[in-house]
Amino acid sequence: MSSLVTLTTICHSADSPEPINGYPNGIREIRYPVAADNSEQPSLFWSPELAEGEKAPLLVAMHTWSGDYRQAGGEAKYAEWCRKNNWIFVHPNFRGRNRSPESMGSDLMIADVRAIVEWAKKNASVDEARIYAIGVSGGGHATQLLAGRTPEIWAGISSWCGISDIAAWHDETSTHRFERYSKDIENALGGPPGTGTPELEDAKKRSPLSWLSNASGVPLDINHGIDDGRTGSVPFTHSLYAWNEIVPDSQKLSEKSIDHFYESQQSPEAPPAADALYGKRQPVFRRAHENTRITIFQGGHEIIHLAALNWLAAQQKGQPTSWNPPKVSDLDTTDLDTESGK
Repeated sequence: MSSLVTLTTICHSADSPEPINGYPNGIREIRYPVAADNSEQPSLFWSPELAEGEKAPLLVAMHTWSGDYRQAGGEAKYAEWCRKNNWIFVHPNFRGRNRSPESMGSDLMIADVRAIVEWAKKNASVDEARIYAIGVSGGGHATQLLAGRTPEIWAGISSWCGISDIAAWHDETSTHRFERYSKDIENALGGPPGTGTPELEDAKKRSPLSWLSNASGVPLDINHGIDDGRTGSVPFTHSLYAWNEIVPDSQKLSEKSIDHFYESQQSPEAPPAADALYGKRQPVFRRAHENTRITIFQGGHEIIHLAALNWLAAQQKGQPTSWNPPKVSDLDTTDLDTESGK
């Protein structure tokens, strides 16, 4: 084990009946070096016992907007999947809750994720052809940024209910029950992102829309519930505009079509085929182009773990993107698990 890190057990040992913080037994806290600011940053970590020469997929799981690396709930399900399927698991802090200049898609956040991937490669037997990222809500924002800013790393990225435009989301949350998120944005930027302000330019830099044109080579599965923006905090239009930034003009949705889709909740196309991995939250709109797919499903501000993780399991660098993955493993989740990004 590298002398650069400190490992601290945050769960009981494997023979203890009670895990700490909602995570499975054996999950540990590590601190890893980030050269960008000469800091050590925390992450949760787990690696399976492997035979000599054997390598395992790495799952980089991203916490939600108001969470941090100790966030449990649905995030603990990522760790459960990894233990069940012999994947390596990391859950980095990436500067914690999105309410400070160092967080919310900053350069340091990107540096943190690059660094945890490098740390994992040095401290575990990572299959570099199978490195994945996953996240919902603020984690969806983070995964979309990673697709655009670090496309060379990933064999697959599963993004759910992500914020693609920080300035737009500031406006959308500034006058109703989600006002706390607009305040978080102002705290991170140093003020509101008004027209012509430095804060607006900073918001653009922290927004996936500014980077997703670089993501066409990354297997990227963008998902969003049709009720989000009503029962949840992020209108599903964010995912439609993210799709538009990656695909050619022939595949883009017009602004008029997006607005009508959101206001009417009526898909502009015939319903797609049923997808068993989505269970009761079936797709109502779906398009795929080369390495990118957009799915609007019958649900809200949530992640469908079974669909996300089984899709990732089918992706491998150097192979065509798989849009019809088999179910390789089950995972029991509750509504509280799927909606942990609220």
